Amino acid sequence: MHTEILTLLLQLFALLSLAKILAEIAQRFNLPIVIGEIFAGIILGPSLLGNFQFYRDYFLPNQNSVNYLDVFVLIGSMLLLFIAGLQTDVKLLRHYSKNAFIITILSFSTSFLFTFIFVQFISPNLLSGFEKNLFLSLFVSSTLAISAISVVAKVLIDLNFIRRDFGQLAVAIGMIDETIIWIIISVLLGFVTATEFSFNSILYSAIKVIGFIAVGTILGKYLVSKFLTLTQNILKLKYKFLSLTFLTIFLFGLIAQLLNLEPVLGAFIAGLIFSQIPGVLDDTIDKVESVTFSVFAPIFFASAGLKVDIRDFANLNILIFSLLITLFASLGKAIGAYLSARFLSQFKHWLALSLSISLNTRGTIQIIIATIGLATGIISQEIFSAIIIASVISSLSAPILMKFVIKKIEPSEEEILRLKKEETFQKSILSKINRVLVPVRLRSDFNVANIKTIETKLLEKINSKKSLMVTLLTVVSENDKTTAQNFLNNLQSKLETLKVDKKIIVSEKPLESILENLKNGYDLLVVGATEKMNINDSVINPFIDNLIKLAPCYSLIISSSVKFQDKNLRKILVPVDGSLASKRAAELAFSFSDPETDEVHLLRVIERKLHNEQLIPDHTMFERQYEYAKAILDSIKEIGESFQIKTFTRIEVGENPEDVILRAANEYQFDLVVLGTEIKPGTDKLYLGPRVERILNNCSCPVAVFNSQ
Repeated sequence: MHTEILTLLLQLFALLSLAKILAEIAQRFNLPIVIGEIFAGIILGPSLLGNFQFYRDYFLPNQNSVNYLDVFVLIGSMLLLFIAGLQTDVKLLRHYSKNAFIITILSFSTSFLFTFIFVQFISPNLLSGFEKNLFLSLFVSSTLAISAISVVAKVLIDLNFIRRDFGQLAVAIGMIDETIIWIIISVLLGFVTATEFSFNSILYSAIKVIGFIAVGTILGKYLVSKFLTLTQNILKLKYKFLSLTFLTIFLFGLIAQLLNLEPVLGAFIAGLIFSQIPGVLDDTIDKVESVTFSVFAPIFFASAGLKVDIRDFANLNILIFSLLITLFASLGKAIGAYLSARFLSQFKHWLALSLSISLNTRGTIQIIIATIGLATGIISQEIFSAIIIASVISSLSAPILMKFVIKKIEPSEEEILRLKKEETFQKSILSKINRVLVPVRLRSDFNVANIKTIETKLLEKINSKKSLMVTLLTVVSENDKTTAQNFLNNLQSKLETLKVDKKIIVSEKPLESILENLKNGYDLLVVGATEKMNINDSVINPFIDNLIKLAPCYSLIISSSVKFQDKNLRKILVPVDGSLASKRAAELAFSFSDPETDEVHLLRVIERKLHNEQLIPDHTMFERQYEYAKAILDSIKEIGESFQIKTFTRIEVGENPEDVILRAANEYQFDLVVLGTEIKPGTDKLYLGPRVERILNNCSCPVAVFNSQ
């Protein structure tokens, strides 16, 4: 055990340190860093350092010991596939599914045919003792006909192309590729172990793979969503979301292994699931990516290089065989991919050419399958080495070629707009809002026909663009628990497009109970301010004031009377003063506006005291104020236009900005005014600012006050 642990630590230290050094060098030469990581393994492998006795004794495990490095390699491949799935846009996959399927089938078929002809009819003339074997030819041809989605995804991430249409198409093709290969390999392995040919075994293998992907994605999404909600509501542990993420990856990998599939396929499905679930914290995903790309990915790619023995090239026949099989497989893949993409899918030349190159990336999956083939006796050691060499050659060459060709892909106007919208969204406050808490007061009757409020309408509009996890919470006494359940059920039935969870807390301290629940990972608190009290030191009423002031997350106050409950929120007014709070208020307004029917008006008021006009010697100061106001409005208008929202700007001059805003809201008949604020510290009372509070109390239409502090 001592020697095995020593070996593992030496491997990890040497692989990771050299991989990072060579990755840095590759990046300085403007090459994909995966190339440097693979070369690290080649240097540390049997080709070079393997010639030294000390290295063989203490670095490379012998046949009787366990190679614990394989565990790190497995985890690395699973994390890479998880991130690839996480970066996959399911909507784009559906959009490109037809083209992806066509390109996959034709590129796989041509590569398979080219390789099969070479292995079955040409190889016997190159390798002595090589005998024609149908299973061997089918196995090798299938293995080299597919793309290594983990390598493709890593290169696309390095080149910042994973979210491009091209990147999503390549990932979709890689996913279909791997589905095909697991069906074929499962069938071939069944032939090896079975005594006779069985059509049922083929059907079973196909159903097993396709069923795992379909059922795993659909059922997994439902179950993971439920577990995520339970985790947020129940657990108090630090990094609980990170733990849930890794548990999901390992669980789906375990299920895949139990089905005699590979854990990497399960990890990819886990990534697909998380890409469709709101509520996963950004910092959790950042932690997963940080650990993956800083530790596990370099070790994984360096380990691929470890399997290459350059000394195999000393045998001229093996060298020629390896180069030719790489050429035949790559040429077939390139021809099939280019022709199908260019002429059947009607893609432009550079996109089709980039696909023909990127789909020739091999690595992870080939190494895994080759290892299975060697262990089961389907292939010999020479064929195994040839597959590894072919994988390494393509892993090194394809990223370099991709680096130069992929930049020539001209994005369509639709893609440019989508990417700009995604970039704006990631920078906006909406990207940080996933989980929403809506406290509701128990009402004595169950007639909820009039209960659909402005706040629920806003949440439904936001949810139409970004899935939210909304929780309806009520705090009651023990005697009212059943009544509260019926009330929430009736309320939920009126929220047609909003999927909500219901939560009832039995407590005599509602304020403390709500605040305690907000600590369970909520991003936004939404409260209605319909029941104001005429208390001098209260903005709304003491309960809501304290709730907003003490809330540990963003908050949204909706001030609206019952007469506005049927109001369509089509025309939105957002006063802008140059502060971050007002910018975030505008982002919120854009997030719930419909590009087809809604419009957002940005208003900047230049404050000008009439009794101080004589102190201004000329109009220079006013001109500077006007230019500053115009620059602020233009920058925020650009955000609205990136969301494809009709956005208008207006500059007005007034002695009191709140008077101008109130007049504009009434004169132009706005449906909603959205204000941005930051809770002011230093007092035991809620303080939103005199202007915000005056507008909140006197506006002729509903007002939404967004606290983004």
